[in-house]
Amino acid sequence: MVEPKPGEPWPSLLKYGNASILPTKPPGPSKSTKRGTKTLPPVDLKPTASQTEDILDSILPPRQWNVGDDIWIQRVSSAPATRLDVINLQENLDQQLQHRQARETGICPIREELYAQCMDELVRQVTINCAERGLLLLRVRDELRMTIAAYQTLYESSVAFGLRKALQTEYGKAQMELRMQQLETESKDLDRQVAEWKNKCEVNEKREAERKIYEDKKHAEEIAYFNRSNKQLKAQLEAFLAPAKK
Repeated sequence: MVEPKPGEPWPSLLKYGNASILPTKPPGPSKSTKRGTKTLPPVDLKPTASQTEDILDSILPPRQWNVGDDIWIQRVSSAPATRLDVINLQENLDQQLQHRQARETGICPIREELYAQCMDELVRQVTINCAERGLLLLRVRDELRMTIAAYQTLYESSVAFGLRKALQTEYGKAQMELRMQQLETESKDLDRQVAEWKNKCEVNEKREAERKIYEDKKHAEEIAYFNRSNKQLKAQLEAFLAPAKK
C-alpha cells in the first residue's frame, strides 16, 4: 500500500471522488421564503444525482486535510458500482488485512477499521442504487457499532473490575501471609511455653514423689519408734505393778 504524501489522508476502502480545494469564501445565502427560512427540495421517489450526493454527504461525510494554507476536501464517489467493483473491494480488503498484519481472531483495531471501511463502501454502493435501502443499511450499521461499543465498555469495565479484585486479592494475600507468620510465631512461642511447663511439671512430680517417699519412710520410722517406746513403757509398768499384786 502506497503511503500518502505529508498532509494527505491514508487510502481507504471507501471509494472517494476527486479531491478539490475548499474555497475560503463562504457561499452566498440561499434563496429563502418567508422569514428567511431555506426552501427544501421536493422529495422524489427517484432521487436525482445531486440529491444522491447530498444523501451520501450526510451519511458519509467528506474528509478534509491541510496542505500548506490550502484546505482540501474529498467527497465519496457517487458513481454506481458494478460487480467488478465488489470483487475488487474484496481483493483490496484481503490485501490490506495481510499488508497491515491484522489479527485473524480476537480484538484487533486494524481489522475493525478495515471492515468498517468495507461496510461504508457497501453502504455507498447500495445508497446510489436505492437511497432507502442504503439508509436502512446505515441504520443497521450504526446499531451494530453501538452494540460493539457497549460490549467494549462492558469489557473495559469488567477488566477494571477484575484488576481491582486482583489487587485486592494480592493485598489480602499479603495480609494473610503476614497474619500466618504472626500466628506461626505465636504458635511456636506457645509450644515452647508448653514444653517448659511440662518440664516444670515433671520436675515437680519427681520432687513430690521423692518427698512422699521420704515422708512415708520418716512416718514409718516414727511409728516403729513409738511402738518400741510403748512396749518398753508397758514392760516397765508391768514390772512396777507386779510387787504390788503380791
